[in-house]
Amino acid sequence: MKTAWVFPGQGSQTIGMGSDLLDVEAAKARFAQAEAILGWSVPEICQSAEDKLSKTLYTQPCLYVIEAILADLMRDRGLTPDAVAGHSLGEYGALYAAGVFEFESGLRLVKKRSELMEQASGGLMAALIGFDRTQLEEQIAQTPNVVLANDNSDSQVVISGTPEAVEAIMANVKTKKAVKLNVSGAFHSPQMGDAAAEFNQILETIDFRDAQVPVLSNVDPTPATDAAAIKDRLIRQMTGSVRWREISSAFTEMEVGQAIEVGPGKVLTGLLKRACPGMELVNVGSLAEIPS
Repeated sequence: MKTAWVFPGQGSQTIGMGSDLLDVEAAKARFAQAEAILGWSVPEICQSAEDKLSKTLYTQPCLYVIEAILADLMRDRGLTPDAVAGHSLGEYGALYAAGVFEFESGLRLVKKRSELMEQASGGLMAALIGFDRTQLEEQIAQTPNVVLANDNSDSQVVISGTPEAVEAIMANVKTKKAVKLNVSGAFHSPQMGDAAAEFNQILETIDFRDAQVPVLSNVDPTPATDAAAIKDRLIRQMTGSVRWREISSAFTEMEVGQAIEVGPGKVLTGLLKRACPGMELVNVGSLAEIPS
């Protein structure tokens, strides 16, 4: 049976995540490497009572580090994926797991990404649940400065853009539920263009290797292993849509029978449960949950 490893993004973090890894030698080494790059301690932020973890600046590096450690520990137990994918920030965990870049290189990218996204302002994002897709697509096409940022499933998406444009869509599209997200900017939209240009200067300096297993990227949900193609997709990720609904369909076409969500929460297995009925779903958010 083919197995995909999937890596969640921002929003899946939980206070206390990774606390069970503090006594694991391999994890301790990773936490030390991370502190040298970040200038702060991932375990301290993850345990912080004042919820520093919910700040983009901290959320993204913490998730990447925890997901990378869990992937390492899974490989240590002889587990390997047949394909990988990650949701937004989770794509960095997926690329690390596929051997595309070193742990430190990925963390340097995530550090810069989190700084740029923390500084982003003036945009709005909103989650829409239960809607007519044709009506939504027509309204987005007619409304400047708003895009489909996360196409998560048939019934759940996130739109992103200027506050006026996002509010216009919320007013004109009938939904079961619409919720504005607590984020600083219009992520995964053209409004991130300046940030993306600055980020890409750093991205160009990082060595990418061919992936050991196929990677399904957010902006292009077709399997790829070529280093140059994967890097090109990551360049487009900050301004492009997260096409998770199509990634789910691709898993079905690839005959993936099992998905393991590597990281906290159950967001991606929740989406896959509805999109891929019959798929075996496993969550590995802690040391105890790693299959033996």
